[in-house]
Amino acid sequence: MPLLPKAPHDARPQKSPSRRPSHDLSGKQRRYLRGLAHSLSPLVHIGKEGLSDGAVLSIRAALKAHELIKVRVFETSPETKAELAPKIAERTGAHLVGTIGHLIILYRMHEEKPRIELPKKSA
Repeated sequence: MPLLPKAPHDARPQKSPSRRPSHDLSGKQRRYLRGLAHSLSPLVHIGKEGLSDGAVLSIRAALKAHELIKVRVFETSPETKAELAPKIAERTGAHLVGTIGHLIILYRMHEEKPRIELPKKSA
């Protein structure tokens, strides 16, 4: 069976344009954000409908309002938390801070008025 050439990266279908920040979070910054997220309650819940367009819109709105949020994934979701976390981060342009239990922690700096000051990256 002949191997088919891979499509160029830009030819692959995109669900939404990526607005992901140009830099990745350092381990120190992730640890800091996980600490801040400890006292937060989940703002968005994903259940039997999975990652619907409505859920993505809710996550984007929550990130715009709060910068740092938790998303709860119920057991009725057709996808696991491990499958959903990178998809959500990609579709919302957010950083995946981490996962704890059934929770996904996401961070996206506000474009105009950042509220959370991250620790500096070590050299």
